[in-house]
Amino acid sequence: MFTGIVEETGTIRSRDATDDGVRLRIEADEVVEDVAHGASISVSGVCLTVERFETGSWFEVFLASETVERTYLGDLEAGDAVNLERAMPASGRFDGHVVQGHVDAVATVSAVESVGEDWYVEFELPDGYARYVVEKGSITIDGISLTVADLDGDRVTVAIVPTTYEITTLSEKAVGDPVHLEVDVLAKYVESIVETPKEERKRVQERRPSPS
Repeated sequence: MFTGIVEETGTIRSRDATDDGVRLRIEADEVVEDVAHGASISVSGVCLTVERFETGSWFEVFLASETVERTYLGDLEAGDAVNLERAMPASGRFDGHVVQGHVDAVATVSAVESVGEDWYVEFELPDGYARYVVEKGSITIDGISLTVADLDGDRVTVAIVPTTYEITTLSEKAVGDPVHLEVDVLAKYVESIVETPKEERKRVQERRPSPS
């Protein structure tokens, strides 16, 4: 699990396409200080497994065909920047919100506006995802935990403070650019519970073992 608090931006050092997917080597500092084989790292919101690494220098991940199809990571080239976050330790501080690193869809930047020292960025959501978003609720964009400032149909606006703008890839985004979208998983659980017929919920409860 992640929290959506980006630790640093990394840089794509190399990209190797194969018949099965795409392998990326990513240059980084902080997230590879204590990395291990098989560790999980969020790469612009996508939970990926470390296959190879050099401590304090770089790590490699493999994008399976489904990941290539559902995200834009497979289109990245050497020199492109990505947001990085290590999986949250059990004893870690929970600063953002529950982020799984399971991208729901690719959204699009529809507007960027500078207001004083802050930035307002608007995204156009794919059909069917606005129902999981509420004003002042949480949303994950490219692995960043953000608060919804405004929701208008399929368009959601977030306010970006200077620190977030400076240490993430949002500063490089322009209108028309893709971003990874992960809606609040709690909203999806609530939807599942509400839409499950009452009789089915009752049968599930009846099958549960009684407490001893």
